[in-house]
Amino acid sequence: MRHSASGDQPISVLGRVCSILDAFGPDDSVLGLPALRARTGLPKATVHRLAHELAGYRLLEVTPGGFRLGLRLFEMGERVHPRQRLRELAMPHMEDLYEATHLTVQLGILDGDVVVVVTKLNGRGELSVPTRVGARLPAHATALGKALLAFSAPDAWHRVRDNGLAARTPSTMVVPSLFEQELATVAASGVAYEREEADIGVCAVGAAVLGPDGQPLAALAVAGPVGHFDLSRAAPAVRTAALALTRESRRSGPVVPNLTAVPAPYAEMAAMS
Repeated sequence: MRHSASGDQPISVLGRVCSILDAFGPDDSVLGLPALRARTGLPKATVHRLAHELAGYRLLEVTPGGFRLGLRLFEMGERVHPRQRLRELAMPHMEDLYEATHLTVQLGILDGDVVVVVTKLNGRGELSVPTRVGARLPAHATALGKALLAFSAPDAWHRVRDNGLAARTPSTMVVPSLFEQELATVAASGVAYEREEADIGVCAVGAAVLGPDGQPLAALAVAGPVGHFDLSRAAPAVRTAALALTRESRRSGPVVPNLTAVPAPYAEMAAMS
């Protein structure tokens, strides 16, 4: 996105459109014009004009309380075929994990220094956890992210490190050297653990789904409330599901764009140990 010299506002039309769409957060169903103006920093007339134009293209919808994201965005998202195909391949394995654990099962991909939850199956009753499809979670604080970073190229980890290992909870690992050691352990074992590092009261175990050249396509994870399941007992099931999805994705050809390159330094360390 192109910004003004001050860095406060996008100056291209496309940039302004993106800023309006990006103004909607995870918990926002409807935003009025005042909220859109405040979040974008754009002039009132510009927000009013672009919001109504976006509604004309069904990218936004007009409601009595303001605007909400339009169904056309959902339709367009479903056309991202490679990731859609990965979800289709993953679903049987996710359903098996759910039946075995009754916990929340997630599929995530790495996007910069965050993990995007591509799809999920909610845990049964009190075994559900507070995530949603489309959620962007810090890679360094999640089982999904650790599993992906352990098999990613050095650039992926450097990006996460350089952006800072922010503490989400008192349990979040924020010391880079210790986190690197953990990534080496993940690469050696094939499983990653999350112990109240992203959300207090939630733990998880994850494993990477690897492409033909060892590059991480995605990661599977099982998550639930602390004390309701044994991470070490759930790990073999998650690892087995990830390996099965790895084999299936390789047979079916490329399923997601290559987000990172190989080789992964931590996988190399594990192989040498």
